[in-house]
Amino acid sequence: MAITPIAPPGFVLASNASATGSWVLWPGGEGTFLAVATFGGGTVKLQVMGPDGSTAVDVGTNTTLTAAGGGNFKLPKCYIRCNIATATGVYASASPILA
Repeated sequence: MAITPIAPPGFVLASNASATGSWVLWPGGEGTFLAVATFGGGTVKLQVMGPDGSTAVDVGTNTTLTAAGGGNFKLPKCYIRCNIATATGVYASASPILA
């Protein structure tokens, strides 16, 4: 019996991608960044738009992945994206942690 994955509530940052995604408006608060991919020595990381409105800033080491996994983060209302370097077939999401 095949199991069909159900998308988590939140934001899809990459879907079978091999290039850095578009900016998405994060509403603010705590969240979980998850990613799976064919890493092949590459990285997938969560980035936030810097205060200059154009520079991408890495959120942290716990959201910089070299293997399938995830990490929690806490950000104000801002723009986020999934940065992809070398990895292929990337699926990534950011979901709010609801109380």
